[in-house]
Amino acid sequence: KIGKVSIGDGSLCRIAGPCTIESFDQLYCIASGLSKMNIDILRAGAFKPRTSSYSFQGMGAEGLAMLSKVKSEFKLPTVSEIVDISDLSLFDDVDILQVGAKNMQNYSLLKKLGMQKKPILLKRGWSNTIDEFLESAEYIYREGNHNIILCERGIRTFEPSTRNSFDINAIPIL
Repeated sequence: KIGKVSIGDGSLCRIAGPCTIESFDQLYCIASGLSKMNIDILRAGAFKPRTSSYSFQGMGAEGLAMLSKVKSEFKLPTVSEIVDISDLSLFDDVDILQVGAKNMQNYSLLKKLGMQKKPILLKRGWSNTIDEFLESAEYIYREGNHNIILCERGIRTFEPSTRNSFDINAIPIL
């Protein structure tokens, strides 16, 4: 349970929002629209690991402060990606900590997050098997945090016209 929202009890929980926080106006506009659509949880990335070091990496602490303001105004629980455990104190007002696909096998991060009380949204890596995905979840679980949300986000395939192919077969297996 996160506020009034339940995850894992069979009810539908809808999480939406911008991949990356780019400005307060962008985040506010999106949160306003999502609130009107009765979205349950606002997802917005303040820290974004990118393949290219030249790409926008997010707004960091400033982005999390914006997320906190928007959360307060729209009364939406939030989820944001943590990429470095040293930033944990910046996430005090974030309800769910996200581990992105690029960090799914960052075992030291997973262990530290396993010691936290907050739910962890764990995204499957592009080329990871279902067993590898579950083993990553085990790193969190073994440290005492059993509030793990598994996110099947698609895997890399030979198809060049799409970024990821959603592995629908993974859902019943998981």
